[in-house]
Amino acid sequence: MEIRSTTDEDHDVFVDTVHAAFGSFPETPTDGGGLWWSAIEMDRCLLAVTDDGRPVGTAASYPFELTLPGETLIPAPGVTAVGVLPSHRRQGVLSAMMRHQLTALRDSGEALSVLLASEALIYRRFGYGPATYTARLTVPRHRAAFAAPRAGVAADAAATGSVEVLRRAECGEILEEVYDRYRRAQPGALSRPHRWWALRAGQPPISPAPRYVAVHRDADGVPDGYASYSLGEATTLTVDETIAVDDAVFTALARFALGHDLVSQVVFRHVPPQHPLRWQLADFRAGEVSGDTDWLWVRLLDVPRALTARGWFTDGELVLAVDDPFLNGPGRYLLTVRDGKADCVPTGREPDLSLDIDDLGSLYLGGTAPSTLVRAGRIRAHHPDAAARADALFRTNRSPHCLHWF
Repeated sequence: MEIRSTTDEDHDVFVDTVHAAFGSFPETPTDGGGLWWSAIEMDRCLLAVTDDGRPVGTAASYPFELTLPGETLIPAPGVTAVGVLPSHRRQGVLSAMMRHQLTALRDSGEALSVLLASEALIYRRFGYGPATYTARLTVPRHRAAFAAPRAGVAADAAATGSVEVLRRAECGEILEEVYDRYRRAQPGALSRPHRWWALRAGQPPISPAPRYVAVHRDADGVPDGYASYSLGEATTLTVDETIAVDDAVFTALARFALGHDLVSQVVFRHVPPQHPLRWQLADFRAGEVSGDTDWLWVRLLDVPRALTARGWFTDGELVLAVDDPFLNGPGRYLLTVRDGKADCVPTGREPDLSLDIDDLGSLYLGGTAPSTLVRAGRIRAHHPDAAARADALFRTNRSPHCLHWF
C-alpha cells in the first residue's frame, strides 16, 4: 500500500472514495455552491492506494488559524475527510495515513493540528484530545421573559444598538467581516478563509441553505453580531449560530430570537459552556441544556512551540512528563510562566505531572482542568499540590469555544 499526495487530477477519485468510506453519495452541485467538500485543497489531501492502484483511504487538511488564550493566533491544520473503505478497515490503513499526515505536518513546522471527531474512540490513539465543548439551549417562548436588570448594571446592546433582518444572500460580506472580528478574540475559534464564504462550503450560514439573518449594529451602525436562523416544524425557531463581539450583543440577539412571533420554542445551537443566558431569564429552569458534547479536538505536534505560543494568566512552573507513543515518543519539559509569557524546555527534573499527549491537547486551550483528568485517572500527579498548581497555570480568562464545522 502507498500513501501519496494528490493533485487536481485526483479530485473526483478523492471525493468518490471519501463518500464511499462513509456509505454516502456526493450531492448534486448547485449554482450557489454549498458542497461540504468544495473548499478542499487537493495539494493538502492524501490517498491510500493498494499495490494494484485502487484507492482505499483518504485524508485532508484545511489551512485554518486557531485563536489561543491571550488572543494570539497560530496556524492550525484542520484535519478532515478521513475515511477508509469498509473492505479495508482494521488493516492498518487509517494508522498509516494518520502517521504520514502528522509526520508531514510536524516536519513542515506546524505546532499543532485540530479536527472534529466523528467517533470519540478513534482519535485519541493518534494523540488528539477533546479541547472545546458545546451544547444546545432550548427555551419555550412562553417562559422566555428576561429578569429585570439589577440597579447599577450597564444597559445592554439592545438599548444602544439595532437589529436588522436580512436574507442570507443579502449579507455575505457582513457575515464574513463579523465572524472574523469575533474569532480573533474568542479562544478556541477557527478562522473561516474567504474561500469558504466564496464557495459557500459548509453548514449554515456559510452554505446556500435558505436562512434569515438577524444582524446587530452598534450605536454607530457598525455590524457587531448576527444570528442565523430558520423556522421549522412545530413552530421551532432554530438559531444555527450566534456570533457576537461581546455578551451584550449576544443578549440583544437572544432577545430578538426569543421575541419572534408564531414561535413555540427557540433552540440555540452551539452555546458555549457556562454561558450567562440561562441566568438572564426570569425562570432559570426555562433554559434546557441538551446535546452537551465535545467539538474541537487538539493534537500538539511540537510541545514547546505550542505551549509558548498561547497566553498565560498566572505565573508559575511545572515539569510535564509527556508520552507521545504514536509520533514523538516520551519527553519531559519544564514549563515556566512569567508575566503572561511561557518558556518551555527539555529537562531532567522529576515531573510534577505525567500525562499522554492527547490529554495535554485537552488542557491546552483551558477548557479542561488538569485536576479533572487527575481525578479521572488519566493524569498522574506526583505531588499533593501539583494538580492545583496546574489548574492555576492553565486557567484562562475566557472559556474556549468553537462552532465552525469542517
